[in-house]
Amino acid sequence: MFVAINYIECREDYRDRFEELFRSRAGAIDKMPGFVRMQVLRPIKGDTPYLVVSEWDSEKSFQDWTKSPAFGDGHFRGFADLKAAKERGEEPPMKSQFRVYEVITR
Repeated sequence: MFVAINYIECREDYRDRFEELFRSRAGAIDKMPGFVRMQVLRPIKGDTPYLVVSEWDSEKSFQDWTKSPAFGDGHFRGFADLKAAKERGEEPPMKSQFRVYEVITR
């Protein structure tokens, strides 16, 4: 089992938009070979990042997802928001830090 976690910090004024992006997601990841499940965790304290946790049967399955056209399609709306902020000379509305893990026990 392989787990990928994206730690996402959002500006306060972007939190609703960020959550809407996940509520209205296309779901392409759900059809990827090796995908097990995904959870989006909302922080209880405002200064804590959101966690997007995806579980995979292997690291290869996860890597295949990140290289797929569906990956880019699924992230396009969020990337568009970042690009628009940059074009306006603003700080990005969100920042992410990505980490991967291997499950050793359940």
